[in-house]
Amino acid sequence: MADTRELAPTVIVDGVDIVYRVHGTGAGRGTATAALNRIIGGRKKTEARAGVRKVHAVKKVSFTAYKGEAIGLIGTNGSGKSTLLKAVAGLLPVEHGRIFTHGQPSLLGVNAAMMNDLTGERNVRLGGLAMGMSREQVQERYDDIVDFSGINEKGDFITLPMRTYSSGMAARLRFSIAAAKDHDVLLIDEALATGDRSFQKRSESRIRELRKRAGTVFLVSHNNKSIRDTCDRVLWLERGELRMDGPTAEVLKEYESFTGGGKG
Repeated sequence: MADTRELAPTVIVDGVDIVYRVHGTGAGRGTATAALNRIIGGRKKTEARAGVRKVHAVKKVSFTAYKGEAIGLIGTNGSGKSTLLKAVAGLLPVEHGRIFTHGQPSLLGVNAAMMNDLTGERNVRLGGLAMGMSREQVQERYDDIVDFSGINEKGDFITLPMRTYSSGMAARLRFSIAAAKDHDVLLIDEALATGDRSFQKRSESRIRELRKRAGTVFLVSHNNKSIRDTCDRVLWLERGELRMDGPTAEVLKEYESFTGGGKG
């Protein structure tokens, strides 16, 4: 883990709870009367009648991330990893607690949004602009983005509509667009699970560059080898709770003991 004594914090998560409300099939669900009752203050009673169930996805999580760190988020399915990333990116509200960030966090696949009816080329240009690059910067980096993604290795796919891409091709292009810009905080959710080992190695190398030149990288992955190769610190979430926070080797050792080996 990086020496935090000389580094500036980029993300502070302070006692954060995140709660989903899942609507059941109770009476009044989706009706104008039910909506009016919620507006005028009858939310709790309305929720009970409508069969609203609360899912406590993240529970009292606290940590501080520092510039130059690459932090892995691990945990079994449903442990709250992706939910926490979305909250850090500002896409989900917190029930309790606070999240502070330096600069604008970028969640991979959100800032570099894809439109299925447009070509890959058009999506590269729009995605770059959406992340705040100028037209000149997009043009300058266009060839590198396409080459990095590797989607043209078996044909001129960049000129085809995105709807013709496999999920892996689309994910590789999203990563390539996002990685073309330096970020204060870059949040990556399972992006390195796509593509062959060659693409994964290029991605891991690019993450190391981003750490040196910009801020902090968070990586959610079920591939422990990607975590080992990329991250110097790991947060282990289980059932929404932060079970362990520490150096990669130490946390993965405990996690793999817990899961019976894990991946990687």
